[in-house]
Amino acid sequence: MSALMATACTAPREAANIEPAATGGAYQAQYRDIDMSRDAAAPILVSPRMNAAKCRPYGGDRPTGSKASFGGYLPDVLRGEVLSRGDLVQLLLPGDDTFSGDYVVSRDGTLKLPFIAPIPAQGRTTEQVIADARAALVSGGYYGSSPSASLLVKDFAPVRIAVSGAVFEPQTVNIGGVPGDQVDTLRQVALGASTEGRNLSVALRSAGGIRPDADLSAVRITRNGTTYTLDLRGSLQGFRSEDPLLITGDLIHLPSRQCFQDDLMVPGPISPPGISLYLSNLTVPATGNAPSAIGQTVREVPYGTRFLQAVVDANCVGGARATSADRSAALFSRNPITGVSVVIERKVETMRQRADRDDYDPYLLPGDAIACYDSSVTNVAEIGRIIGLAGLIAAIP
Repeated sequence: MSALMATACTAPREAANIEPAATGGAYQAQYRDIDMSRDAAAPILVSPRMNAAKCRPYGGDRPTGSKASFGGYLPDVLRGEVLSRGDLVQLLLPGDDTFSGDYVVSRDGTLKLPFIAPIPAQGRTTEQVIADARAALVSGGYYGSSPSASLLVKDFAPVRIAVSGAVFEPQTVNIGGVPGDQVDTLRQVALGASTEGRNLSVALRSAGGIRPDADLSAVRITRNGTTYTLDLRGSLQGFRSEDPLLITGDLIHLPSRQCFQDDLMVPGPISPPGISLYLSNLTVPATGNAPSAIGQTVREVPYGTRFLQAVVDANCVGGARATSADRSAALFSRNPITGVSVVIERKVETMRQRADRDDYDPYLLPGDAIACYDSSVTNVAEIGRIIGLAGLIAAIP
C-alpha cells in the first residue's frame, strides 16, 4: 500500500529533450524572455526578427556557373511547353498519309518518323522539333522545299523528377498524367493539349512542400547537365513567379538558409497542402480519443496553424477553472534540418493569457504530435482515486 502511494505521488522525471520556453532552440519560432509591458519601447513580437538574424544570405550556396533567373523570368530553355519522353504528339502534313499521324516521344527522347533519322525531342518545344522535321524531309528527298507542317501535343505523359534540399519529403516523385477517374474526354480528343500537372510547383508539393528554412531565391533546376537558378519568392507574396514545365530527368534542389522564416509559414502553391497531426487527448474524464471527439476532421489543419489552435481543436482548453486551468500540452516535433526530435511543452492557460502569444506559440509542422496533460488538481484527484482503489483491494479478504 505504502509503495503504491509513493509511486503515485512521485513526480515524473524531467525529460532531457524538452525545450525551455525562454531559451529553447527548437526549429519552430517560439518565445524568448522579453519585456511584456504594454509601454515597452521594443515591439512585443520578436521571434521573427530573432529567427531572421540566424539566416544565411539569399542565394548563399548558388553553384558557380549556374544560369540565374532574376525577378521570376525564365531562361529560354525553361520557357513554354517542352516535350518529354512518353508525350503523345500529332504530326500534320496536308495531303500526306506517309508522315502524318500520331507519335510518342521515345524512351531515348527522340521523335521517330518513318524513313528519316530520329529527331531530338526531349526538352525541346514543338516548334523546334517540327523545324528539324521539315529540314529532314527536304534533305531526305521527300519534299523539294520546306513543307507546311505542324506538330501538336495530344497528351502530356507523367514525368519522374528528383527533388532534394529544403522540402519536407525529399524524394523522386512522379508528376503529371491524368487519373482514369478524372479524364476530360473532350480535351483528350482535342489537339494542342496542355497541362499544369508537370509544373515545378507540383513537384515541390509532391515532395511534401517547401520547408520554412528554404532559400526560394535560389531554387535550382538541373537539366541535361546545366543548372538554372530561379527566384520563386514571388510565389508566396502574390507577385509574378514562373512555374516551368518539367521533363523526365530534371533535378530540383532547394538550398536552406539554416533558419526558420516566419513569412514562409503560409498556404501557397509550393507550401505543404496541409498538416496531418497525431493527437492524444486522454484527459479526465475521457477514456480515449473518441469520447473527446478526436476524429479525422480535427487531425487535419491548414498549413500555418499554431500550437494553441490545435490544442483548442483537440478539446484541451476550457472546462472548470478549478480543475482545468492548469492543464498543459506537449508538442512533439522533429527538426527537419538536424533530424533531432524535440518536445515543446506549454501551460494552456499561459498560452491563452500572454500578450506575446505568437512568440510563445510555435507553428505546427507536418508529422507533429500533440498530447494533453491534466492539471495538478486533477492529478491529485486521480491519485486519491488510485489510493481509494488500493484500499478497497486491500480490504477484500
